[in-house]
Amino acid sequence: MKTKLIFKKADFILLLLALFISVNFYAQQNKTIKNIVLVHGAFVDGSGWEGIYKILAKKGYHVSVTQHTLLSFEEDVKAVNRIIDQQDGPCILVGHSYGGAIITIAGNNPKVAGLVYVAAHAPDEGESEADNGKIYPPAYKSLIKGQDGLDYINPEKFPDDFAGGVAKEKAKFMAVSQTPTADVAFHAIIKNPAWKVKPSWYVVAKSDKIINPDLERMYAKRAKSTAIEVEGASHCVYISHPNEVSNLIISASNLSK
Repeated sequence: MKTKLIFKKADFILLLLALFISVNFYAQQNKTIKNIVLVHGAFVDGSGWEGIYKILAKKGYHVSVTQHTLLSFEEDVKAVNRIIDQQDGPCILVGHSYGGAIITIAGNNPKVAGLVYVAAHAPDEGESEADNGKIYPPAYKSLIKGQDGLDYINPEKFPDDFAGGVAKEKAKFMAVSQTPTADVAFHAIIKNPAWKVKPSWYVVAKSDKIINPDLERMYAKRAKSTAIEVEGASHCVYISHPNEVSNLIISASNLSK
């Protein structure tokens, strides 16, 4: 009787241990990542993320917004990595437009758990966003290349070409306050793209004039990203449709595909 009782106690302990391990594993697999790092693209700065920031912060996320110079791809990657390194744990890295190329490299940081591309470039090994843009030409014709090597968008065309769907006065202000971007940054050749080894999500802006929506679809399909398409959205989908973009970021924070 004593022997049988001992075996029963041992079986019970093993059952509890197995249950504890299973519950602990399940909790780890479903743990929400609370750190979000938002990376802006060319011709703008981090202030465009304000709507996304407010939505995520209200839901309890710790949100960081990068401010990089747009003068050097390598330096912009360093600036984003600096913010990633400041996170107290794993983070979801979000990039818009040229910021997508940045997170494709910075995403290799061990603290990055997933990548979210928002109407963004996601080049492969040996590619540049400039070359990919020639394969899938964009609709806009308002890019001005300065003699000093800095590019900007014609302010008169900016509201329609870049910021469709954004409030008129805000779009005009964005046009006159845009940050010129080094042309050489668009020609940076990608090495070791992070989307090949980390999960990704993608927002396709269906009315994007800056990046051809078909190029965005190609990026998303190639990276096996969980993708959404936003009807009527311009390149500024992150400003004009903050709820849709935020919802995808939240899905990424749960690592739900």
